[in-house]
This record gives sequence, C-alpha cells and structure tokens, in this order.
Amino acid sequence: MEHERIIYIYDYLCRNTDEEHRVSCKDIQNYLAKTANLTDVSPLTIRRDIDRLCAAGNDIRRINGPHNTALYSLIDKGFTFNEIRFMVDSISINKFLTTEQKKKLIHKFEGMCTDAEIRHLISRISLNSSAAPSLDLLENLDKIHRIISERRKINFQYGKFDTKKQMNYYSKSREMIPVRVVYFDEHFYLRCFNEENEQFRTYRIDRMKDIVSGGKSRKKIPEEKKYEGFVADMFAPEHFEYVTMRVKRYLLDEMLEQLGEYGSFRDDNDNPDSVLVRAYVGINDRFYLWVLKYGEGVEIVEPAKTRNDFKEFLQKISKMYSV
Repeated sequence: MEHERIIYIYDYLCRNTDEEHRVSCKDIQNYLAKTANLTDVSPLTIRRDIDRLCAAGNDIRRINGPHNTALYSLIDKGFTFNEIRFMVDSISINKFLTTEQKKKLIHKFEGMCTDAEIRHLISRISLNSSAAPSLDLLENLDKIHRIISERRKINFQYGKFDTKKQMNYYSKSREMIPVRVVYFDEHFYLRCFNEENEQFRTYRIDRMKDIVSGGKSRKKIPEEKKYEGFVADMFAPEHFEYVTMRVKRYLLDEMLEQLGEYGSFRDDNDNPDSVLVRAYVGINDRFYLWVLKYGEGVEIVEPAKTRNDFKEFLQKISKMYSV
C-alpha cells in the first residue's frame, strides 16, 4: 500500500502542478481519499512520501503559502511543455500513423502534463493529405531495427499500386543484408546490400510487409560512397557535376533551403530579377524533373552538355503534346 500511495501522489503532482500551479498536503489528502480510498493518510506521511520522491531524483519544489501552508509543485517532468507540444504536433501531422495510433501516442504524452496543459495540447495543425497509411510503419521499423541489431539478413514482401489503387505485394527470396534506415522527402527507406551482385538496393518501408529475419550476416559490407552534392531523390545519380542555374529571385529562399552548403549564390548583373546559383548536383532524370517543377523560374545555364541534355528532355515531353 505504501508504494501504491507514493504512485498516486506522484501522478497527482504530475497532473496538477507546474511552475505556476501548486498543491497543499490537504489537496493531496482529498485526492487520495477520493481516488484511492485512502482516508487516513496524515500530512506527515505525505511529506515523507514527497521527500522519498525527491530522493529518487524528482524536482519537487516547496514554498510557503498563506498562513504558512506548505505548497508543492513538480517542476522537471523530463520534457518541457513546449517540447511535448512539438512532439504531439509532429505525431498529429505524421501521415504514416493511423488515427488510433496517433491517439494512443498522444495520450502517453498527456500523462506528462497537468490538466491545465492538456487543454493547450490539442493540435491545431492539419495534414493536407488524402492518402491513408498503408501499413503499420512503427511495427515495420521496429522489426527492421531488431534485424539490423541482430546482424541478420532480411526477407519481406514488397508492394506496388495498381490502377485500382490497390497495393499488390510480391514475394521472392531476397536474403539481403539490411544496412540502415534513411528518412528522405517524407518517406522512410531501407538500404540493403545484395551479396549476389554486391549492389545496394533501396526500399520504401511503408511498402514492405511480412518482414522476417534470415540467416546471420557474416560478410563485411563495403562502405557506401557518401554523396558530396545535392541529390533530387533517394536513388543514385549517374554522376555529379557543378551546374550553374539562373533562378528568379522569388525562389531564392527555397533554393537556399534545397541546396544548402552545396550551392553558392550571386547577383545576375544581366537580369536584376534573377540570381545565379552554382551547385554541385547529381545528374539524372530526377534532377531534370526537379528543375522542371519550377517552370520558367529556373534555367540551366551551364555546362553546355547538361543544358543540351535538359533541352532534349524537354523536347521529348513537348513532342507528346505536338499532335
């Protein structure tokens, strides 16, 4: 009963106190009597229980209130309220979690807040997406991390959508070595190493199911070459090179965010409404599609071969609409 009483007191302090809200021994007595049917707990016992909670590392502050009444508040609960609210908002906008999963996770964070804070915890962020989560991403990630930590190979079914918006899964013996999980452009990917052809492969984790571990992985995996430039997607570009682009000024902020340390920027003396951006980028069709999405806002200036390749890329698209 003693341990149970301390848990009730800790829970009450968690939910009802912070730097601005405090409770007295009388408040705690009333709570114990009403919630746990503990009607004979003395103020001395409560103070001793609070001392034990403090000795266990909990930051419980005491101040003197009116008529020299001792008032208590639990200050450090592991996370600040702003940190909890940020995590709750992140959960709210996660498109891979179902509504029920979001409710369960958020409820766990509510246990770290006072009742007053919970009223301010309701997320007002909405997700602009019509796509429902296809699989239990959390379960997939957990399985993958376990297999990686056990240094085992991995097998799974992999899915692709058909014209009826149904995910069709196909299975084959993969026995690949899972290397690492990568988050890129709002998706989780698994990088694997195929021992047969000694090539790295990439899979969307939300399109995997029936994940099972295989035999022990004993082969030393070659170190992947790290990209030292901007890449437009998760898949390896054909090559890297420095590209100069003429960018409309209204896109400057976005270019700074997209290219980061890989880009340098200067004024375009011939076009006051534009800037010249020189960046080290990975070249493939995905890069051309990335440029294309900005329309007339981005123009590849040089090198001449890349500019001409992009021109031919556009001509193929234009030819589709020439009839």
